[in-house]
Amino acid sequence: MKKKIFDIKNLKSRKKLVCLTAYSKPISKILDKYCDVILVGDSIATAFYGMKNTRSISLETIINHSIAVSKGVKKSTFVVDMPFNTYKNSKQAKKNARKIFKKTHCDAVKIESNGKNFHIITNLVKSGFPVMGHIGFTPQYKKNFTPQGQGQKQEQKLIEESKKIEKAGAFSLVLECIAEKTAKKITKLIKIPTIGIGSSKFCDGQILVTDDLIGLSGFYPKFIKKYLNLQKILSEAIKKFKNDVRRNKFPKRTNTY
Repeated sequence: MKKKIFDIKNLKSRKKLVCLTAYSKPISKILDKYCDVILVGDSIATAFYGMKNTRSISLETIINHSIAVSKGVKKSTFVVDMPFNTYKNSKQAKKNARKIFKKTHCDAVKIESNGKNFHIITNLVKSGFPVMGHIGFTPQYKKNFTPQGQGQKQEQKLIEESKKIEKAGAFSLVLECIAEKTAKKITKLIKIPTIGIGSSKFCDGQILVTDDLIGLSGFYPKFIKKYLNLQKILSEAIKKFKNDVRRNKFPKRTNTY
C-alpha cells in the first residue's frame, strides 16, 4: 500500500482529516499547504461547468483537470473521482482507473456506492488501485436531495453498506449528508477514516467543495460554511478595473512597454 494511503488510514481517531476539492494548479498549490486530501471531484460539473448535475461530466474532462491539479500537489493525498458510468463493471472500472492513474499520477480514486458495487472496490484494490468510498447522498445515483440515515431502517442500511465497503478494501469513506447519530455510529464501527460532508463533527475528517467555501459557487446549503465572499471581492476588483479603463486611468506609463 502506498505510504500516503497508509498515513491517511493511520490518522483515524488521532487527528481530524482536512479535505477539499481542486480543479486547477493555482488552487491545488494553495490547498496543498493545509490539506491531508485534495480531491478532483465530479462536483466540477456543477461548480465549474454549470451543469445541472454531476452525471454528465466526462472522464476526459476529469483527467484534464486532474493533470493540472497534480502540478500543485506535493504532500497531500491526491484523489480523483471516477465519473458516472465509468465503473459499471470490474473490467471497465479497471481500464478507466488505470487510465486515471497513468495520466494524473494520483494516489487513489473515489467511487460512489450504489449499494451493490462492492466487488468493484475489491477488484480495483486487488489490482493496486487504492479506493475512497462514498455513501449517503450519492449524487451520481440519487437525483433528488434528501438527508440520509434518519430512520432506523436507513441507519442500519448505511451501517451495513459502510462495513461492506471497508471489507472490500477502501482506505476511507465519504459520508455525505448523513444524520449525526448515524454518522457517529458508522465512524465508531469501522476502522477506516470517515470523511464527512454535511454529516456532523463526529466524522474523522471533513470535506467541502472549495468553490462553496470561498463563496464563489452560489451554492450554500445548510452544511456549507462560507469562509470568504470571493464573489463580492472579485466584483469590486473588476468594477475598479472597468472604471479605470473608462476614465483612461489604466494602463499608466508604469504598465506600458
